[in-house]
Amino acid sequence: MDDNIEIRLMNQSEAVEIADEWKYEPPYDFYDMTADVEDYEEILDMKSRENHYYSVLENQKLIGFFCVFPVESKTIEIELGLGLKPELTGKGLGRKFMTLILVYIEQALGCHKVWLSVADFNQRAVKLYQQVGFEYVNEKTQDSNGGKYNFIVMNNFSKKKTKM
Repeated sequence: MDDNIEIRLMNQSEAVEIADEWKYEPPYDFYDMTADVEDYEEILDMKSRENHYYSVLENQKLIGFFCVFPVESKTIEIELGLGLKPELTGKGLGRKFMTLILVYIEQALGCHKVWLSVADFNQRAVKLYQQVGFEYVNEKTQDSNGGKYNFIVMNNFSKKKTKM
């Protein structure tokens, strides 16, 4: 990733590309949008997506996305979901990608307290999140992709500010 990065609200063609074309290798195919009907419908629905889904572009090409949802209206806490384009995963870009997102969330959205949940089999992501300041909170079983899966809940509350 270079410095020619743009973050913007996701448009419909970007949503369709992510939903229909991004296919991950097993076991990460768990994260394919087509694997979960609710996620698939949400990303494609402009009303559901509005002000929540962001595209990350490098040199005007879509390389990733993230979504943010408020946890509680009285606090400045958000839940974060994210995805890096399948052919870019496993190449050591995760830390820079994650840091870029966290800096954007802090600067543009004014939020420093971030929650996320990650499937427990995805130890690659768990390690990345720990590297950028997230800590284990607990685990939960959640309905997803037509079954029940264990997720690790993490947050970055003990972290001060994200630095690039």
